[in-house]
Amino acid sequence: MTGFLLRRIALMIPTLLGVAVLIFLMLRVLPGDIVEAKLRGDGAAVSAELIATERARLGLDRSLPIQFVEWVSRAARGDLGVSMWTGQPVTSEIGLRIGLSLQVAVMAALIATLIALPLGTLSAIYPGTPLDYCIRLVAASGMAVPSFWFGMMLILMLLYLFNWAPPITYTPFWQDPLANLNQLIWPALAVGYRYAAVAARMVRSSLLEVLQEDYIRTARAKGTPERDLIWRHAIRNGLLPTITIVGLEFAFLVGGLVVTEQVFNLNGIGKLLVQSVAHYDYVMIQGIVMVLALVFVLTNLVLDILYVWLDPRIEWSR
Repeated sequence: MTGFLLRRIALMIPTLLGVAVLIFLMLRVLPGDIVEAKLRGDGAAVSAELIATERARLGLDRSLPIQFVEWVSRAARGDLGVSMWTGQPVTSEIGLRIGLSLQVAVMAALIATLIALPLGTLSAIYPGTPLDYCIRLVAASGMAVPSFWFGMMLILMLLYLFNWAPPITYTPFWQDPLANLNQLIWPALAVGYRYAAVAARMVRSSLLEVLQEDYIRTARAKGTPERDLIWRHAIRNGLLPTITIVGLEFAFLVGGLVVTEQVFNLNGIGKLLVQSVAHYDYVMIQGIVMVLALVFVLTNLVLDILYVWLDPRIEWSR
């Protein structure tokens, strides 16, 4: 297992380096200038000398290879630079928001798993029955309804029934757990509903395939109780595709909740990324993308470990 982990961690380095090269070059190709947007954003007349001075202060007058090497060398030490727009360290800006986005993603993943696993299992056990059709209808509606629209309906319902509206300020979990959960449970539910719909369909299709395998028919012919057959044999082998979907959706949710964060007044990492793009803040965008890439590669590492744990036929050497 140690060798497996070392190989997977070693593969992260070229992956993250490739992401760094792509995001660095793509940002330099895009139109727009952070200096002009910052100094001339309100229509003020700014001299060319002042613009040149500001570009030199930000290091934008240097060649692209030098800028890239300096940025990567600092990032390797955990220093993602200073925001070109706010002047604050990128790690501090991200640190203020990443916890919120991670908590919403974790809560949405838990909600989705608690909904999808029993519904998908029941749908696979009783295919073609009214229960199966009802579950498939719920899953289809969850995939069709956008998360932000469902979130707005939740807010309207809570406002009408309980006079509840999203709070203006965010309360960390360690300060007031009850207030924190009261604020984040609704966006997590709005996102987790669609998340659960995708996972439930995957659970159903995986279990239907597994239940047709020869070893399942053999175990059933030997008189294995149906409950043991489902929970000890079928689900364990049928969860591999579902875990892949759940893991990748979780990694996507960390930075992909822009509209949902706007609806529920959450200052998460996705909202920060959109604001940075609007301000042409190259350093902030690069830092956020690298953090999200790290979340993806770490999620894939956890998924690889879960694969081997669920299916011993998958060897650590692979």
